[in-house]
Amino acid sequence: MTTTQRRESPEQSSEQFARHKAGGLDADLLERVKQALPLIADLSRSDLLLYVPDGINKARVAFQARPRSIFPLYASDLVGSAADTSSAPWVLRALSSTGTRRAVQSALVGDVPIMRQVLPVRGASGRPIAAVSLETNLLAHERHRRRSRVFQRALHLLHDMALRGELSGVQALSPFGEHDGIVVIDEQRRIRYMSGIATNLYRHIGYMGSLLGQSVYSVGTADAELTDAALKSGACLEREHKEHGRVWVRKVIPLYTRRPGWSLPLIRPPSLPCPPGTIPAGVLWTVHDDTEAREKESELEAKNAMVQEIHHRVKNNLQAIASLLRMQARRATQPEVEQALGESVNRILSVAVVHEFLSCNNASVIDVHEVAQRIVDQMTQSVMDPRKTIRFELHGTSTYLSSQQATACALVVNELLQNAVEHGYRDRDSGLVSVQLTDDGEWVTIVVGDDGAGLPEDFDLNEDGGLGLRIVRSLVQGDLKGRFEIREEHGVKAIVAFPKTPLGGSKS
Repeated sequence: MTTTQRRESPEQSSEQFARHKAGGLDADLLERVKQALPLIADLSRSDLLLYVPDGINKARVAFQARPRSIFPLYASDLVGSAADTSSAPWVLRALSSTGTRRAVQSALVGDVPIMRQVLPVRGASGRPIAAVSLETNLLAHERHRRRSRVFQRALHLLHDMALRGELSGVQALSPFGEHDGIVVIDEQRRIRYMSGIATNLYRHIGYMGSLLGQSVYSVGTADAELTDAALKSGACLEREHKEHGRVWVRKVIPLYTRRPGWSLPLIRPPSLPCPPGTIPAGVLWTVHDDTEAREKESELEAKNAMVQEIHHRVKNNLQAIASLLRMQARRATQPEVEQALGESVNRILSVAVVHEFLSCNNASVIDVHEVAQRIVDQMTQSVMDPRKTIRFELHGTSTYLSSQQATACALVVNELLQNAVEHGYRDRDSGLVSVQLTDDGEWVTIVVGDDGAGLPEDFDLNEDGGLGLRIVRSLVQGDLKGRFEIREEHGVKAIVAFPKTPLGGSKS
């Protein structure tokens, strides 16, 4: 050891280890607090913002939870937003506070009056390491003040448990909704509070009288078993039950209160069902009748299966028609008839490609890039003269369109490719035909170019051109409501541009 090196004393090493351990405990606590905040936001009908220190007299939003049981106050993402003594003094006060709870204060968010309560999150040292701001619109706050004291106490316990990181298993719960009923049961397993929604739900299965004060064991086996399981495990649980022809989803949260004078550790040993220094205070249920949603989901699945089967049969029928036309083309004695039948086969198969995608993907939107690739492959196999070496290339990214627009695009690409091969390389043995798809969000552009013979002199798209170009013009102007032009540029370029129809809707 050199003279410049210093050996740390046992006291210094112990102090550094303690700081390191406390830092790890604090990080673990904040993670458990984050997991609990979405549930607290739903039950409190409040927007929750978790602030952490970010320098001297500064803080920032590290997490945001919006309620799903009520319209949130903040539609935008506030994570990362800064707070200081001028913009959010209440946050800085909570981060430096030695008290356990801040009073509710009024404020404005834009023009909306709200009530705000800021609660500190205390770390291993007992000092605040973060602050949670509960912000509720004034109407929801006034409604909450008029609710049962039993429910208010249960929510108060949940707040404290969340801030101490004691809500075990909360991440496994599905979101709480505005149509969920709430039931509070005390430590003696007696029902002390039922929301109006919960009361109506139990009436649907035959409990017409008041259940307040009754034992949970007299209500139903599922309720009693779930309550016992939650208190035994000390964790939030969710179960689905079928009763009287209804599908019920229950979520249960065990409630604990602190013993007076206890200083709680931040980590609960796995062997203990409840946090050290606490005693059971009951449970809070949420009850949801999911019957209609399940029935609608089942009906939708059946309809989707039926639609897929229809598309599958349409595709098979189109392919059968194409096979019949191929047979007819092979028997044709005139080249013009054989060519016309061959072009009709490709048109039919282009539409069949779209139905094939719809039958497989269970969706009403189609990736036109994939459809175009199938048509290019189809063109290479069925149209090309094997004595010629004409290459096809497809460029662009995925472009999703409604099935109606995708069908029109499939026919457009097919006709333009056939036109390029037929007229551009009639007297040539090699070349390149390219398809470029461009989607700028509102408009789609399809460019089919070839390096073939070029356009005839004095070519007029409105007057000249065969059946294929007339079909393209009709589809672009009529079905796609777009523009179509042909220009000479190192060969010929056919350009189609049209506005996208909003997915899930139709364009008038």
